[in-house]
Amino acid sequence: MVPAHNSHKRDQARFLREGGNTLFPDELELLGEVRGKSLLHLQCNCGQDSLSLARLGATVTGVDIADEAIVFAQQLADESGIEATFIRSDLFDWFDASDQTFDLAFSTYGTIAWLSDLDRWARGIRKILAPAGRLILVEFHPIIWSLDADGRLTESYFRPNPIEESDGVRDYVGPGLAPSGFEVGCEDFENPEPAHAFQWTLAETVQSLIDANLRIETLREYPYANGCEVIDGMQELPGKRFKLPDSIPEVPLMFGLTACRNPE
Repeated sequence: MVPAHNSHKRDQARFLREGGNTLFPDELELLGEVRGKSLLHLQCNCGQDSLSLARLGATVTGVDIADEAIVFAQQLADESGIEATFIRSDLFDWFDASDQTFDLAFSTYGTIAWLSDLDRWARGIRKILAPAGRLILVEFHPIIWSLDADGRLTESYFRPNPIEESDGVRDYVGPGLAPSGFEVGCEDFENPEPAHAFQWTLAETVQSLIDANLRIETLREYPYANGCEVIDGMQELPGKRFKLPDSIPEVPLMFGLTACRNPE
């Protein structure tokens, strides 16, 4: 999926080199000041957000399981002239092996759905956070995976795991996810690799962090989705946000939280 997704994004290296930033205000507000801080980007994908954070002054390390994504991220760093470290690893394996600590851990949009064990994830985050270190997580609200394309509630919120997606990850990149400019790029993409996802409820996500002795500082729900239309016919708001059509009652489409490492 990496070549397909990036085929729609115009000259990303130039965009970043000239001061462009791929982060939304919601992430920036939860993050606060990052200059001078060490930051671990969990499941960093192709590195665009990692490099945007580095551009703001953070010392960034990105970890992702996908070979193609890490190769692309390193190439983007080289071409944009922005320094960051990218590591190709299964996240759980990296948690187990690493002895590094960070001021901030950062994770956004479509990450925890690929994790088979939230308790292990939360314990790993606690392990790599420095004293008083913070996690910033912004995710699509799990209720949206219970809606069909017309916004009707058709799936249980409490679903068995894992969920098999025989068609794999689709090519979902539209103009809202191409801040450097949108290109038509790849057309008629088909993914030959099936995927398995996990429907973690909001409560399960929060509880895993509490159980790992992380203190929840902020928890927010948002009535819009950043960058993409999660169902058909959504209304675009300023800032490349999308809300449900007026004919559908509002439900949360994203959530954001921050959590702090408690003392031992």
